[in-house]
Parts: sequence; C-alpha cells; structure tokens
Amino acid sequence: MSTLRDVISAHTDLTSNSAAHLQRLVAEWQLLADLSFADFLLWGAVKEHPGRYVCLAQVRPTTGPTAYEEDQVGRILEGEDAQHLNVAFTEGRIFREGDPVWRGDVAARHEAIPVRRRDRREVIAVAARDTNLSDTRSPSHLELNYLKTADYLVQMLTDGGFPPPLLPGEPTTAPRIGDGLVRIGSDGLVRYASPNALSAYRRMGVTGHLRDRDLAELTRSLPSNSDVGADAARRIADALAGGTPRRKEIESKGATVLMRALPLRPGGKAAGALVLVRDITEVRRLDRELVTKDATIREIHHRVKNNLQTVAALLRLQARRVGSPQARQSLEESVRRVSSIALVHETLSQSGDESVGFDQIVDRVASMAVEVSVAESKVTLRREGTFGVLPSEYATPLVMVVNELIQNAVEHAYPPGQDGEVVIGVERAGDHLRVTVSDHGKGLPAGFRIADSTRLGLQIVHTLVTGELRGTIDMRPRAEGGTEAVVDFALQ
Repeated sequence: MSTLRDVISAHTDLTSNSAAHLQRLVAEWQLLADLSFADFLLWGAVKEHPGRYVCLAQVRPTTGPTAYEEDQVGRILEGEDAQHLNVAFTEGRIFREGDPVWRGDVAARHEAIPVRRRDRREVIAVAARDTNLSDTRSPSHLELNYLKTADYLVQMLTDGGFPPPLLPGEPTTAPRIGDGLVRIGSDGLVRYASPNALSAYRRMGVTGHLRDRDLAELTRSLPSNSDVGADAARRIADALAGGTPRRKEIESKGATVLMRALPLRPGGKAAGALVLVRDITEVRRLDRELVTKDATIREIHHRVKNNLQTVAALLRLQARRVGSPQARQSLEESVRRVSSIALVHETLSQSGDESVGFDQIVDRVASMAVEVSVAESKVTLRREGTFGVLPSEYATPLVMVVNELIQNAVEHAYPPGQDGEVVIGVERAGDHLRVTVSDHGKGLPAGFRIADSTRLGLQIVHTLVTGELRGTIDMRPRAEGGTEAVVDFALQ
C-alpha cells in the first residue's frame, strides 16, 4: 500500500477528517524530525485489535543519524513493545520514561506523543520520537535551541495546534530547518538565529547580530520595497498572535529570501514564533533568465512567422503578374508551403515551450486546402484521431508533409466538379505516429512508386519523411478504391 490514506483505511477506523489531519501532519513533520534530531513514526490503533498498533508513516532526520535503517511503515507493535504507545493512547499524555531500546547495535530513546485535532480532544494517533543515542556528546548552542523549539511544537502537536491549517496553494517543501531558523520570544525579540538565517538577513542589508532585536521592525526597515517589508512584518506579528500566515518572499539589496512564520503556543500559551528563512536569490535569478529566454524565443518565432507571411505575400503578388499558368501554379504552391510553415511558428510564438498542439495546425492547413480547391471540385476534409503535442523539430517537417499529401489528394484524386472526401487519420502509440491521408478517388497510375515520382510535392514529401522525420512513407491503392499515403515515424 503506497499512500498514507491506503494504510489508514486498511488498518484503522479513523474518520476522513482525522485522516486528513494526519496527512497534513506528515506533510509538515520533517520540521519536527530535523529540530529533534530524531526519527518520527506515526502509529495508529489497529481496528478490532485493542492494544495493537500499526506504523502509518515514518520520517528520518536530515540533521542527525536515523534510529532505523529499515522502513517501519506497516510494522505492527503489541504487548511489551507497545507500552509507550499504550500510555500515550489511553492516558493522553506524552510518554518519556523508560530505558533506551536496543535494535542491533543501536540504542534509541523512545517518546510517544498523542496526536489530537484542533476540534476534538480524543487521541487519534501517536507520534513516536525515536532518537539514536549512538552520537553521545555535549549539544551545541544551535542544537539546544533546535531541541527547545522542537519541544514547543511537540506540545502543540498533542494540543492540536500543530500542524498548522492548510492554506490553498501553499507549498510544504521550503524553507527547511537547515536553510535558516530564527526563534523569537512572545515580545517579538530574537532569542536565537542560526548562522544561515543570519547570513540571509545580512545579504538583505542587515548589519550586526539579530539577537535581542525586534525581528518584525527589523524586517520592516529593510532597504526594499516598503510595502513588501511592511507585509513581511505583519506576517511575523500575525504568527506572534497565534496566526499562520502565508510564506512571503522578501527582496532587498539584490537578495531574495523566502520567509515562513509559525506560532509557538505550547499548551495554548504564547511562547513566541518560529521564523524560517531561505536564501533563494540564485533560484530567482535563474527564473528571471528563463523567463527572458522564453520571451526571446517566442519573439523570434513571432518574427519568423511575420517574415514567412511577408514572403508568402510577395510570392502571391508575383503569381498574379505571371502570364504562364504553369508558373502561376508553381508560385501558388510555394505560397501554401511557406504558409504552412508560418502556422507552426505562429503556434510556437504563443506557446510557453518548444512544443505545439499539432491538431489545430493540421486543421488550419486542411481548411486552406479546401478553400483553394472549391472552384475546381467539391472536396471535404476530415481528421480522425489526434496528433497531440509534438516537439517543434518534428512539427515543421510534418506540417509540410501533411500539407503536400492533402494538396495532392485534393488536386488529383477527384475530377473537377465531383464530390469527394479526404480523410487524415492519426494513430499515436507513445512516441510512434502513423499518419494516413486517404481518398476514394481515381487511384494511382500502374507501377507508381513515390521514390520515382517527378512531382516536386511528392519529392519534398519523400525527402522530409526519410530525412527529417527518419521514417517511412508508402503510397498505395486502397482495397475499396482510391489511394492512401501512410507515413510512419517515431519521436526520437
């Protein structure tokens, strides 16, 4: 069973609201594991088996050694092994007593923390904080502050104050503990700032240390857009008041920092706030470069489209001035070829990437072919199947191939004045495409081979399919009469 919801529904009687609360917890609890330097395991009571518990989820710390090399999800505990879980479930209190538990050569301290929802007082699950005791040394100032903050959040976990409410569209991946942490007291003054947090604020223009300074006012006075600084300060104040504000990006002196503020209210009493910061200056610089690059590429496609349309207009003007019908027809064919390529660049100029939805291009090419053929014959075109999205390096040669095959069928399959139909069939299986252009017309001459054809359009088709598309093309009679051209190729 791959998801938390699957494990919950298979082993427990938890309601959908309780399951949703646990899912929010699992989305946020990397914060708890990193602050605690410990593994967190989420345990649920097995339905119809009192005293038996199943591990619903597990997270390992990125700040210290794990207590478990193997995955614990799905593991069942009962009896003596589940004593700490029993206490947390039945008495509704945090279990911290007991001797270290050995698993192989690793000793671990087990704590069991009852998990409650904000709106309910009964225990819905237990979060076990299991700390690997192999790394025994005096904790640093940073570690002591991490552990103190972790204890606040653990108490909020059992009070129902953690995890924070889910905000629509809010990411849960950043910032993390290692990115930068500031703990402020209920008076708004900084009690501790990690080295990475101090570096982030210094990049934004703050000099000196952060300790004992009012973080909200300090953020408000950053040399940045005044509205941005004021908004960030309001969010810190909101967290101090017990709210859960959205993350905020702050830009100052060329640096960009992502900030997240969380209230610290163990037992419902204000204890300050936790502010996480992450320097994302380089990320935003790369984002701006990509946006600029994408805009430049779209502008290039737009200009190429305009140039091709200019070429088509010049060819069209030239065709009107040519006295030879054969020369006029050749120029008009060139106009259609150039226009079909312009359609690809027009679509790319409106797209955010180098791929195009090919169906609309083919439909427009088919529409142009019908408009040209109306005076000579009554031919309709129909598409069966879908091309989907194609990379631009395939779209350009393919639109020319389809254009030539449609034009060939419209002009040569049916005598002038006769009703007819041309069908564009598409079969796509993964990266393999088969495109068929078929008609019910008079068919091919005896012994016809496309490779030997002297028609320019068919020579273009053969060259593009075998060269640019690295595929195959076959023009053959249909069993029920008429002709079909079949193009097979794969997207490499």
